[in-house]
Amino acid sequence: MVSDPFKPAKRVAGQQQDVWTIVNEAAAASPIQPIVNMGQGFFGYNPPQYVIDAAKSVFDRVECNQYSPTKGRPRLKKAIADAYTPFFGRTLNPDTEVTITTGANEGMLSAFMGFLEQDDEVIVFEPFFDQYISNIEMPGGKVVYVPMHPPKDAGTKTTSAAEWTFDMAELEKAITPKTRMIVLNSPHNPIGKVFSKDELQAVGDLCVKHNIIILSDEVYDRLYYVPFTRVATLSPEIANLTLTVGSGGKNFYATGWRVGWLIGPEHLIKYVSAAHTRICYSSVSPLQEATAIGFEEADKNNFWEESKKEMKAKMDKFNTIWDELGLPFSDPEGGYFVLVNMSKVKLPSDYDFPPHVASRPRDFKLSWFLITELGVAAIPPTEFFTPENAHLVEDYLRFAVCKNDDVLETAQERLRGLKKYIA
Repeated sequence: MVSDPFKPAKRVAGQQQDVWTIVNEAAAASPIQPIVNMGQGFFGYNPPQYVIDAAKSVFDRVECNQYSPTKGRPRLKKAIADAYTPFFGRTLNPDTEVTITTGANEGMLSAFMGFLEQDDEVIVFEPFFDQYISNIEMPGGKVVYVPMHPPKDAGTKTTSAAEWTFDMAELEKAITPKTRMIVLNSPHNPIGKVFSKDELQAVGDLCVKHNIIILSDEVYDRLYYVPFTRVATLSPEIANLTLTVGSGGKNFYATGWRVGWLIGPEHLIKYVSAAHTRICYSSVSPLQEATAIGFEEADKNNFWEESKKEMKAKMDKFNTIWDELGLPFSDPEGGYFVLVNMSKVKLPSDYDFPPHVASRPRDFKLSWFLITELGVAAIPPTEFFTPENAHLVEDYLRFAVCKNDDVLETAQERLRGLKKYIA
């Protein structure tokens, strides 16, 4: 007889309260309302009207309200293959090289489920999107961390996200006979770094040398402000090992739609699809169809260039507040997050933080303080580091700028309240 029938599995037991819950609950309870939530990376505005119209129209079609094929609706797979063929420099086969998933996150889980056995190792660059870790551990994988190093003067002056670097010797040292996969993320969350072609070539060549699968998280692939390279395009040998992850939610400002995809060679995609079938069978039919129309109509609406230009303008507009306050930040090369160094902000020594915040690193206290005293929510980035390296960013907060301009202006006005705490 089981002594405790309610004992959870090890894969979910012992986890600390996650950062998203802490920040969102604090935001809801803040005495300053409405809160300016620049924490989680959801958009503060709707998809473009032509995508909204597409979503409304498909609900009238019977077939769009029923199960889709497990690998995705043919129209969406074709739209993705057509959209990415020019980038890959060859014609992508929508039937064998594209699979649709319930958001990019479930797609990555499917990739890990499809290839990892117990104790297989996956190399992850640190900092990392926190979902990578649980997704790797669920099927029994082991995470091996390789740190990215911030610029030495990041605490005293604004630097480029490009100056966060990794050591190839450290990366190669992390490889063992049990290494099965490596995760890349470019443009990077939370840093905003766009990995250079030379960096990706070096990683790709190393993976070819050791026969390691590359899972390339490129969900911000339409939001880059410097030249952007897709690792799968660097050589046929690298492409043979690469699964590229994409997101309709990130592309079309619709994170709640949960439409993602993976692109890769048939000998990899078929096992991702097999795992996806067992996880959720298929993904939301009407929103797949609407996403397909989004791709089909994007170029004639000049959507990609406009969305990139608008997001860069939001980033530049918002970041003027840090120059005004004299707080250095990591200037992003892509995506919609900015890391801000707040080492100059002196929190009151007698401030009463709740126990679940007081026990965490300084960035959690900074986050709580901004939410409670200024009404601005931001994410503490130590959540994206191992405990050993969390000290690298304990003075930082991550802000998401994918909000309406009036919200960004309100955030700036409230953040001016930091002046009396800056030494």
